[in-house]
Amino acid sequence: MPTVDQSFPSFFNDAPTVTLQDPLARFLGAAHDGIMEYQYADAVRLAGHSCPTVAGTWLMTVHGLRALYGDALPVRGEIEVYMADARDAGTTGVMATVAQLVTGAAPETGFQGIGGRFGRNDLLHFDQPMQGSIGLRRKDTGAAVQVELDASVVPWPDEMRVLFPKAVSGQASTAELQRFGELWQERVRKMLVDHADDVNLVRVSNWTVD
Repeated sequence: MPTVDQSFPSFFNDAPTVTLQDPLARFLGAAHDGIMEYQYADAVRLAGHSCPTVAGTWLMTVHGLRALYGDALPVRGEIEVYMADARDAGTTGVMATVAQLVTGAAPETGFQGIGGRFGRNDLLHFDQPMQGSIGLRRKDTGAAVQVELDASVVPWPDEMRVLFPKAVSGQASTAELQRFGELWQERVRKMLVDHADDVNLVRVSNWTVD
């Protein structure tokens, strides 16, 4: 299994990965048979940080694709993504970025394709009526799932109640900032490693897209 940059926490190596086939990558010779593996570190590089939102969205996307494709390779660029909230609401933009990385689904600004094929634009939808936080739909079969995250399954430790306000206000010492970062990533680790397959953390259900 490939390892991640040593500048990242070592537990990134233990997070679930996802392997997909991308017809555009195959067509342009960018990857053998268009097969590519994505790791959590890829999402961190794109988002610029590692947090419960990035980790939770990573897990929701991974589990949603598993539910849709089973043992078959998901087809990148052939998956529609639905976000429950508006694009400018809260952390929706971050979540959409992670989902787009893996699925290839882009909003109206995305790649428009080549000769009527491989288009990625208009596959990412916002402000959708649904129960979950994210919905995924296969373009070929129409099968869809909605996925919800319950981050309370992995709560912050009590120590964070003291450190968090000091860290965000700029009043924390160097040692306190280091400890803050350690606690922050420890929660991410628990989500991605200890609770990676916890059905209480990530819930997937079948969905009919209106």
